[in-house]
Amino acid sequence: MPSYVYRVTKYDPADRDEHGSYEGPEDTDSDHGEVEAAYLRAVAAFAEDTGVGRLVVREPQVASYVHFGLEPVVEGYGLDGLFPSGLEDFHDGVEVSLDTGLELVRAMLRDNGAWCRLEVDDVFAVHVGWDQYLYVSSNVPCSEAVARTCELGLFPEPLHSSPYAFEDDDEGVQRPGDDEFWSCLRRAVCAGEAGVLEETYVDNATRWHRLTSDSLATVRAGLASRARVEVWPPLSTHVTSVLKGLSAEDYAEGVWQDDAGRLHSAFVDEESFPQLVAEMSRARAAAVVSIVVDERMPLMTAVMPDDDGVLRARWRTTPTPDDRLWALRRETRKDSAG
Repeated sequence: MPSYVYRVTKYDPADRDEHGSYEGPEDTDSDHGEVEAAYLRAVAAFAEDTGVGRLVVREPQVASYVHFGLEPVVEGYGLDGLFPSGLEDFHDGVEVSLDTGLELVRAMLRDNGAWCRLEVDDVFAVHVGWDQYLYVSSNVPCSEAVARTCELGLFPEPLHSSPYAFEDDDEGVQRPGDDEFWSCLRRAVCAGEAGVLEETYVDNATRWHRLTSDSLATVRAGLASRARVEVWPPLSTHVTSVLKGLSAEDYAEGVWQDDAGRLHSAFVDEESFPQLVAEMSRARAAAVVSIVVDERMPLMTAVMPDDDGVLRARWRTTPTPDDRLWALRRETRKDSAG
């Protein structure tokens, strides 16, 4: 990450206690007015000082069915008008203009439902945290931007690092969704072991795809850039048995196929439970997938590489036994070649 980091807020450091907690009169939500505009002008000033005119979206996410923001999620997550196809174009690695980046910062300050890191590798970064905390990083000191931020009535405080900087704590190598992966997937589909693929194209936003030997190429071509994928067994045609094990208290997602062959999914919650059961009871096939990390058991996982075959996405999947076996074979091949 860039070496010069500033926490930019509307909170006067003089109003913090000995532990750094703010005790002053400022609210923790956006005013949607002059103060919010000052935040955006401050980001623009730091970008200008750094010589940055475009930013890259990293690790985008949208609010899940549980939202902890101070303001309610808006329709479209605040992305409408920023991307040609809205959420579909809000993916890891997409490059945006500074103006669009500033509108994304505004949406994050307002808790509209979308969040991401905005970065230029080793040069510049903007991270929006909770309660109107903004972190700007640059590879230059940005003394003019610091002065301008003070003039705007905000408080730029130097830090060693942004608490929202990406950290890869996982060991091992991430399995890419390359030709080898898709060859393995084809064998699993033909053997009747794999039947559906879950595509996480943005954190908390997924699509489900039915897998057949004839559909694999189409599914692969339609996946979002840098999507994470999880492969699951075929849906069960014993829908009644699937529903018997489903409870309104489950932390789970129901997945089902209608008579036209289309896949649908919905999260389980008490309010929508009766409707979900009614929908799934009419399905041709169905399954229930846990959303608890330790209880999820896909067959294999991967992250899609860029068009040139390079895996640049930083986020990871939780490796399955098949993924670990792939990693072991990969290391064995490397040792043999060396």
